[in-house]
Amino acid sequence: LRRIKSEYKKLGPGFITGAADDDPSGIATYSITGAQFGYKLTFLAWITIPMMIAIQETCARIGMLTGTGLAGVIKKYYSRKILYLAVSLLFIANTINIGANLGVMAASIEMITGVNFIFWLIIVTIITILAEILIPYKIYFGILKFTSFFLMVYILTSFMVTPDWIVVLRNLITPYFSMSRDYFMTIVGFLGTSISPYLFFWQASEEVEDEISAGKIKDFAESKPFVSGRELKSMRRDTDVGMIFSQMISFFIVLTTASTLFAHGIYDIESPSQAALALKPLAGDFTYLLFTIGIVGIGLQSIPVLAGSSAYAVSEALGVKEGLSKKFSQAKIFYLTIATSTIIGLFINLLGINTIRALFYAAIINGVVAVPLIFLIMKLGSNEQVVGKNVSSTKTKFFGWMAFVLMFFAAVFMFLSMAGLI
Repeated sequence: LRRIKSEYKKLGPGFITGAADDDPSGIATYSITGAQFGYKLTFLAWITIPMMIAIQETCARIGMLTGTGLAGVIKKYYSRKILYLAVSLLFIANTINIGANLGVMAASIEMITGVNFIFWLIIVTIITILAEILIPYKIYFGILKFTSFFLMVYILTSFMVTPDWIVVLRNLITPYFSMSRDYFMTIVGFLGTSISPYLFFWQASEEVEDEISAGKIKDFAESKPFVSGRELKSMRRDTDVGMIFSQMISFFIVLTTASTLFAHGIYDIESPSQAALALKPLAGDFTYLLFTIGIVGIGLQSIPVLAGSSAYAVSEALGVKEGLSKKFSQAKIFYLTIATSTIIGLFINLLGINTIRALFYAAIINGVVAVPLIFLIMKLGSNEQVVGKNVSSTKTKFFGWMAFVLMFFAAVFMFLSMAGLI
């Protein structure tokens, strides 16, 4: 028990970032992947791990070694036009994601309780905003870490639906390729929800928050902290654990929907209610309930990460005070950005948009927006002016640039297929 407590304490920004990666947008995308393609795309769960680790470790290292968030570093080393474009795209993608996540959470709670969707939509929005503004950083960090474990329910659900493990193993080691539009959209969505822009900004800033909390620096962008080799090693381990945990969960979600929905000819998911309710006759009440609880639990963790990453980026672009460790009066624009993006997300749901499709398209938007950001991150991580002697290793560069190339061509082929050119 003491060993478990010790290991739990070591989990930090990397683990929370990895868990936030499996937000309701991710759950929707992985569910659609399983429903449309069965086990065929399960190989994506493991081939994305080294690419995720490379990019998130680079972001974390940039934050740790500069004492500045990612937007602040981009601001210092690139033109304002590039900065404002990056921050604008991030804010738009995050806000759409927040709106879709709020919608799927409210619909899931309505499904369990029978109480009106709008009521729960407002309640979830208020809880999210007030929690980020009012709860002290150290306590809030602990809450985010704890709620990450809601994702464990998807491991349980996958074993309850008894997948065909021989077929699963075959598809894990045999990449599947198709020239269809749905295939490329799913690939971009899967990559976009696994390697998401909001995670880049969030982890870099949370590494700085940790340094402020530990008393190493007083504030963002005030000074470069001393970072020991041991601290860098600990960060890498934390990031490794977070990204492996993230993709392990994505694998089990695809497994669950492939073993139930796809196996019974349910290929199109039109609502969050349908996704969970379809499991009820196929896998039982308990599986359906666990699947739904997982959506709500991780939504409470991931929406603050989405809103927070926007707030860090906007604050750094404008050169104003930022940070969850500060009170509202000390960082008004930071907290107002959180509130604004979350409230806009609420109103998105009043437009009558199909929430699970919105989640899927939000993942696709992330997959496109991530491409230029990965380019900037990999350049910054190899620049001695930015990170000193702690430049990216050969392995990190290889997998980071592999992510860039893969996501670039996936987006290009998706647009070509949508235009009917292939």
